[in-house]
Amino acid sequence: MPEDAPAIDPAAYRTVLGRFPTGVTVITTTDEGASTGLAIGSFFSISLDPPLVGFCVGSGSASWQAIRHAGHFTVNVLSDLQGNVSAQFASKKEDKFEGIDHHPGVTGDPRINGCLAYMDCTLDADLEGGDHAIVIGRVQALELGAEGGPLVFFKGGYGRFGQLD
Repeated sequence: MPEDAPAIDPAAYRTVLGRFPTGVTVITTTDEGASTGLAIGSFFSISLDPPLVGFCVGSGSASWQAIRHAGHFTVNVLSDLQGNVSAQFASKKEDKFEGIDHHPGVTGDPRINGCLAYMDCTLDADLEGGDHAIVIGRVQALELGAEGGPLVFFKGGYGRFGQLD
């Protein structure tokens, strides 16, 4: 970047990137008997062979520290009926599972009932990406869940996917 390039205003950065819709997942783990999780809009597929997925998370996140320590996690792909679930896991609420029905996946991590899909993963790698960690997980098991459409985050709010004719 040229030295005379203007600094990027963080508020403008968020506004511009908010114009890109993302699917919403909740990443969960159980570490030393305690379950935790966080809402993620940066989930992505990496590789078919081996089966790898990834997401980005703030380096200072307590939930990320628990995932890193546990070495495994479950990706819960939220349906368009689960905006409240995303909001709860995006909050600073102490017990993010309060009122959320779930069951254990292959790794023992919580699978949130009503999700479109689940991927149980082991931590394969994590890389530094500015103030975030880029997390790579190796898929150990996957399963389809409920039918329906995905929860989408766009311009600071939740929405639904509408297919073009």
